[in-house]
Amino acid sequence: MVVVDDHPVYREGVVRALVSSGRVEVLAEAANGREALDRVEALQPDVLLLDHNLPQLNGLAVVNAIVRDALTTRVLFLSAHTESSVVYAALEAGAAGFLSKEARRDEIVDAVLACAAGRNVIPADVAAGLASEIRMRSRNDAPILTPREREILTLIAAGRSLPDIAGQLVLGVTTVKTHAQHLYGKLGVSDRAAAVAEAMRRGLLE
Repeated sequence: MVVVDDHPVYREGVVRALVSSGRVEVLAEAANGREALDRVEALQPDVLLLDHNLPQLNGLAVVNAIVRDALTTRVLFLSAHTESSVVYAALEAGAAGFLSKEARRDEIVDAVLACAAGRNVIPADVAAGLASEIRMRSRNDAPILTPREREILTLIAAGRSLPDIAGQLVLGVTTVKTHAQHLYGKLGVSDRAAAVAEAMRRGLLE
């Protein structure tokens, strides 16, 4: 494996912990993202233990390059930055795991071995924040409806016909039909019943 961190004292401590465990072979170290990619390309390690904030290329850029080049090295982040948005971005990019720099030595060793064996590593303290991030992003992935489309959606859900909606909103029936078609398109459906069901699934209707 290869260990990457721009703080030499911390990096050396991690390397010592891995080597002294007798369970991990450290092939090389790197102090920045560019060196990290060079080491991966030259040595093809099973695991790259990687900090998030790095000079030259940050951790995400390194992961993106590894995925882009279809390299087999699996990336395990070891970072002081464990905000849910950071963890989400790292895993979405293709990282196999994410650890806090507060992790104990044995946790780091176990995580490296797990990654080398093809497993993903998300400790409980990191997973809790990640779950919240996923829920938030799921809500944010809901289609953006115009105020008029939301109004029409609510009336459709209340069982009103398009002519009734046109009369209530003082709009032409053709205009209401156009809004409804736009609404269906955004929801990926083709009729009013499916629109209501999909809107409820996505949390667009109270």
